[in-house]
Amino acid sequence: MKVKVAILGCSGRMGRNLIQAAIEHKSIELVGGSVRKGSSFENFDLGEIAGIGAIGNKTTTDYQTLLAADVLIDFTSIEATLEHIQWCKQHNKALVIGTTGFSDQQVETIKAAGEHIPLVLAPNTSVGVNLLFKLLEITAKAIGDYTDIEIFEAHHRFKKDAPSGTAVKMGQVIADTLGRDLNKVAVYGREGITGERDSSTIGFATVRAGDIVGEHTAYFADIGERLELTHKASSRMTFALGAMRAAFWLSGAPAGYYDMQDVLGLKD
Repeated sequence: MKVKVAILGCSGRMGRNLIQAAIEHKSIELVGGSVRKGSSFENFDLGEIAGIGAIGNKTTTDYQTLLAADVLIDFTSIEATLEHIQWCKQHNKALVIGTTGFSDQQVETIKAAGEHIPLVLAPNTSVGVNLLFKLLEITAKAIGDYTDIEIFEAHHRFKKDAPSGTAVKMGQVIADTLGRDLNKVAVYGREGITGERDSSTIGFATVRAGDIVGEHTAYFADIGERLELTHKASSRMTFALGAMRAAFWLSGAPAGYYDMQDVLGLKD
């Protein structure tokens, strides 16, 4: 039996990759996709939006037509996602969230929704990136106490939030492993005479340029050596394929708040 999936906000760059990934996935059936009211892509064939030819299934602004879906996938905006969560709660639908930039308070709202429906919140659905999170945990346990930790990330010029949700998650994994509060130790920019580096801090550096899909590196640097853990994405399809994997996993899960570590079985 295939898992029935609908894609929210399917006309954007990521939405088009999600359409293609859903159509090509042997265990997924794409049953619908939404666009915002007034969109020029309303009533468009989903396959044509993705550039892979008509499939006979069209976009909609009426969420009621998405009730056939078992799982909805949302890579839209903070405001739209929070509205979608309420709709999913109302109709008891599972939800995969790839939207980034939520505040701590908004994350708590999402966690609370997990008491009613199964949902995955993933700042990055790439399998490789989520393996990187596990490697960061291992590395922080081994050498994090005595190394300087810096996180670098680069994305395309159109990305709205900085640092990326993935970079923040990297910092959170490291801080949690070391028993630090990321809100207190994160340094998001340096300029002028900053003085000697505080060894407890976790630095972040951000680049926005061209069409960079996504690059992330964590540095663990000591005197005489440094370890770099890097992930580079060359196509958004890696995120779309990870989202399909999450949707398939979520279809059999009870109500709860999950992340990609749960999906991939990487939690201890």
